[in-house]
Amino acid sequence: FSFLQERLRYMLLLLLLLHSAGSFYVPGVAPINFHRNDPVEIKAVKLTSSRTQLPYEYYSLPFCQPSKITYKAENLGEVLRGDRIVNTPFQVSMNVEKKCEVLCNFPNKPVTLTVEQSKLIAERIREDYYVHLIADNLPVATRLEFYSNREEEEKKKEKDVQFEHGYRLGFMDGNKFYLHNHLSFILYYHREDVEENQEPTYRVVRFEVVPQSIKLEDLKADEKSMCTLPEAAGSAPQEVDPSKENQLLFTYSVHWEESDIKWASRWDTYLTMSDVQIHWFSIINSVVVVFFLSGILSMIIIRTLRKDIANYNKEDDIEDTMEESGWKLVHGDVFRPPQYPMILSSLLGSGIQLFCMILIVIFVAMLGMLSPSSRGALMTTACFLFMFMGVFGGFFAGRLYRTLKGHRWKKGAFCTATLYPGVVFGICFVLNCFIWGKHSSGAVPFPTMVALLCMWFGISLPLVYLGYYFGFRKQPYDNPVRTNQIPRQIPEQRWYMNKFVGILMAGILPFGAMFIELFFIFSAIWENQFYYLFGFLFLVFIILVVSCSQISIVMVYFQLCAEDYRWWWRTFLVSGGSAFYVLIYAIFYFVNKLDIVEFIPSLLYFGYTALMVLSFWLLTGTIGFYAAYMFVRKIYAAVKID
Repeated sequence: FSFLQERLRYMLLLLLLLHSAGSFYVPGVAPINFHRNDPVEIKAVKLTSSRTQLPYEYYSLPFCQPSKITYKAENLGEVLRGDRIVNTPFQVSMNVEKKCEVLCNFPNKPVTLTVEQSKLIAERIREDYYVHLIADNLPVATRLEFYSNREEEEKKKEKDVQFEHGYRLGFMDGNKFYLHNHLSFILYYHREDVEENQEPTYRVVRFEVVPQSIKLEDLKADEKSMCTLPEAAGSAPQEVDPSKENQLLFTYSVHWEESDIKWASRWDTYLTMSDVQIHWFSIINSVVVVFFLSGILSMIIIRTLRKDIANYNKEDDIEDTMEESGWKLVHGDVFRPPQYPMILSSLLGSGIQLFCMILIVIFVAMLGMLSPSSRGALMTTACFLFMFMGVFGGFFAGRLYRTLKGHRWKKGAFCTATLYPGVVFGICFVLNCFIWGKHSSGAVPFPTMVALLCMWFGISLPLVYLGYYFGFRKQPYDNPVRTNQIPRQIPEQRWYMNKFVGILMAGILPFGAMFIELFFIFSAIWENQFYYLFGFLFLVFIILVVSCSQISIVMVYFQLCAEDYRWWWRTFLVSGGSAFYVLIYAIFYFVNKLDIVEFIPSLLYFGYTALMVLSFWLLTGTIGFYAAYMFVRKIYAAVKID
């Protein structure tokens, strides 16, 4: 009991540390100071919809264009996410109000949408598209106010405020489509402390928008491109009829407000969109359950093993022991190399590569180096790290291949460098062809694809070969017992020793420890939320490693007790059992949470889910395999074998 208390104490300490890590981050860029009247550039990122999962670039719709369109140079992560950051014609100056201004064309000559353009806009409105803009690298958000289920008296006083990323392109009423053609920008600034005689400087700390749909006739505009907004009650929205040409005006207004929010914490609005309370509760719940279970499992295994080893090592009862069943009986076969050792070592090499990459990425992100303000940094870091971790993957794969009596190290190294990345590249390429067909900005451009191939064959492949060469030359793992010449016969196994039953049993504990976090990760990927709780994620990752290792050890112990020594492949498959539950959860999430109906978005969802499940299986399988291998070597080293 004191052992459990000790564990809980450590756990709480760790949680406190992680909470402080979760709430602190290093912003991605240095702050920009503005003086009054300085231009604040508004850029467009993309259009997104959680219903289609296909991002489009801003000018794929007939919005007003500046005289010269310039795209921002982007990093790898931004390109892979489908961001295409581009300038817009909005003229915004620091701390200068604008009541209402026409964006493009003169008031007497409104924008005319062709039938094709009207159809496209109507379709995007039906598909529930959001427009994403940024000002000073801050994404635009729409404020949603609603009354929570409080008492009636309190309702009048207090509203709950939430923010939605981007703003809706338009809305539907019955079978009619209405476009948000007027944007009211609300920008918040923080006044910086300066010397007395200096001009005050300002920093942008929040960027909100109130989109409105206002009919052309109601927007009274003059020759200077100024306009007057109608009274809220008496205005009609701007309809877009997909069957004919439509005339409308794009207008905007700018309002500045002073804010107490410091520049360093300006992202907090965006990052506190989901309920952190649930997160804390679920994490602590998972931690307690997993540590409790793991404590019990460790105690049972250690006590049972001690008893086993003591029995096996009793000199005087050798005759009785020989008649007993148990794991000692398979000592002459337990280290017999399995079938297909090259493929096993290659998959484990890729698992090590993934493990190192994920560990470093989560740790660096937890320290705040990869906050959402540095756009695309997380994905770029992950890609490069995976390439460079090829050294470790190759080293572990090479050493294991040598231990399993393999000889063709060059072929083994090639297999390690190409098997898993080849599957990933193949699936992504096929999905990319479908996205290309839809003209989405989510399609990876051809030059980027060539660059990724060059990274794979120019960085990852040579590094895997290098690691494999040294791993293969190193002394193989030292197995404590010799392998017999003739394989022992395996007795008939009980039904619960079946591989599939093993996968189902072994997957529950690791999956249970992390499935709440999985919900937040899925929301970040599929519903355009920001994911930033890397402190929580790091803790969940540690729990995952611990629970995978323990379950794997328990499963291999049962298997050896049943005198079945073919544990190599089986441990790898069974330890990855939680990947099966991730797949089930992904299907549940698709049916219950997402509003996807078309074929291509569904294909994208299940294609990327297949990649996630495969990667997760490699990761958990590798963790379980190495835990079981260390365990097997330990227990056979502890018994005396004649």
